[in-house]
Amino acid sequence: MAKRIAVIGVGALGGYVGGHLAQHGYDVTLVDMWPENIARIRAHGLSLDGVTPDEQMTVTAAKTMHITELQDLDKQGPIDIAFLAVKSYDTEWAAMMIRQYLAPDGYVVSLQNCLNEEKIAGVVGWGRVVGTIASLISVDMHEAGTIRRTIAKGGDKHTVFRVGEVHGRITSRVEELVEMYSLIDSAKATTNLWGERWSKLVQNGFGNGVSAATGMTSSACSANDAIRRFQIRLACEAVRVGQALGFQLEPIKGMDPNVLARADDDDPAALAAADAWMTPKKGAGENPRANIQRPSMAQDIIKKRRTEIELMNGFIADKGAEIGVAAPSHRQLTDIVLRVERGQVAAAASHLGG
Repeated sequence: MAKRIAVIGVGALGGYVGGHLAQHGYDVTLVDMWPENIARIRAHGLSLDGVTPDEQMTVTAAKTMHITELQDLDKQGPIDIAFLAVKSYDTEWAAMMIRQYLAPDGYVVSLQNCLNEEKIAGVVGWGRVVGTIASLISVDMHEAGTIRRTIAKGGDKHTVFRVGEVHGRITSRVEELVEMYSLIDSAKATTNLWGERWSKLVQNGFGNGVSAATGMTSSACSANDAIRRFQIRLACEAVRVGQALGFQLEPIKGMDPNVLARADDDDPAALAAADAWMTPKKGAGENPRANIQRPSMAQDIIKKRRTEIELMNGFIADKGAEIGVAAPSHRQLTDIVLRVERGQVAAAASHLGG
């Protein structure tokens, strides 16, 4: 019997993955809390777009449910794989909601930012949790039922989906997920889920909140000398905290994390290397959609939604405080984004010296 899949949270990433899997013939049910999103998908299909014509499609094969209709899953049979793609602050209740509909050997996949596997395990048990890191995928949902990818697929140049068990072993379900993701973009199994997670947190930590605080695109932030220097401090602090916690960090957008850990005024060579790495490259190969590319947190600010700043930069600062590794830039950025989110100040480059 074909596996039954539920995607909880049909935003940019959940919709992109769920839509592609449905297009490839998987039995997919898309579950979301935004009524207009579900209504639009039911009426017109889920529109997926990318940077090439082949990536443009309208998905009509997926079933849809508003969250208030979830009890109807009971009529359709148990869920084999539940992809959790909600915001990190919604993790626990979303896991609790889907738990009763899981098959006896069903499991939950965290397809999210931040470190949420432990939260999910607290609801469904450690044996029913698998993690997925989506690296450099850059998708957004700029209107209901419409998702666009703003950068080229990773292909053989970059592995987008990294799938791992919390215990680090390669299992049949990890291989199953890699096979699924490979229909969408490049994918691999990892024995280093926690290191991959923290490495992605470093990347998000110097990108998402900065764009949210300034109102600028990712490329515009890194092109600004003062903001880029702040981003380097964020990366340096986040790597130091992760390493002090014992994580084996992976390269971050191609950069050795050990170089980032040294990238401050005490090591001019490492600082210069980090600056060169983070400075946007000019000329051939520029991303034609760079002027619209904003990370998820900046999209949340535009949509006047709650951000994940406390579970991203705030989490890094909190973990650093627990073990005596300072992360003041993350604390500063958390405070700024919260003020922007609450409407107390407008997003502006001046918040970060730009």
